[in-house]
Amino acid sequence: MSLPVHLVESLAGVGVGSLVEVTGDEAHHAVAVRRLREGEQVVLTDGLGTSVTGAVAATGKRVFSVTIAEVAHEEAPSPAITVVQALPKGDRGELAVEVLTEVGVDRVVPWAASRSVAVWKGERAAKSHAKWQATAREAAKQSRRAWLPTVTPLASTADLAAVVAEADLTLVLHEDATAPLSAIDVPTSGRIVVVVGPEGGIAPDELEVLEAAGAVTVRLGAEVLRTSTAGVVAVAALLARTPRWA
Repeated sequence: MSLPVHLVESLAGVGVGSLVEVTGDEAHHAVAVRRLREGEQVVLTDGLGTSVTGAVAATGKRVFSVTIAEVAHEEAPSPAITVVQALPKGDRGELAVEVLTEVGVDRVVPWAASRSVAVWKGERAAKSHAKWQATAREAAKQSRRAWLPTVTPLASTADLAAVVAEADLTLVLHEDATAPLSAIDVPTSGRIVVVVGPEGGIAPDELEVLEAAGAVTVRLGAEVLRTSTAGVVAVAALLARTPRWA
């Protein structure tokens, strides 16, 4: 059975024998909800590639400490995967973020597509973005990731041009595309971007902006997937053809 994972702000300078203290909500959940006990083995990670393993030395109301027995460092995953996710309705956004994180996505870009049913504005935008971030955080712990994915602020269609420009390959999932995803040459390093449209589909003018920036339109198959699941399927198909899943 895998050891429980907890996120900490920093593991800078930590080595074997160090005592690391975990505080705040992370510690409260571990101690009050999970009933963490002294002597239990846990993993701590900073979400930036460093993980440490050790035994719980002490617990308090909102704190616990761990004596470090092992330190591990992981290189950043390559190729890095970004998913531009159009805002879905209801709680499907959190579902998409959860499974994208579990499958290995490195960055999620919430997209205010013109046909998105959901709208992020004002206080709702801040709360919704915080939910996506919290979902990614918990999913990263569940899937034992050493690198925590980033959830960027809400992007407009105009913002996506810069996201596409920095990528080595950008794929736009579209049911009317003629080229299958399986026919695309997948880079073994760099950055790959997958764009997932809303329930109502990507508008023609949005598709023009993406293609003008260098994106390639592809289809997954004959079936039409929900916006909350299409990105996961596409990323899995891509990762299976990279060294990350070799």
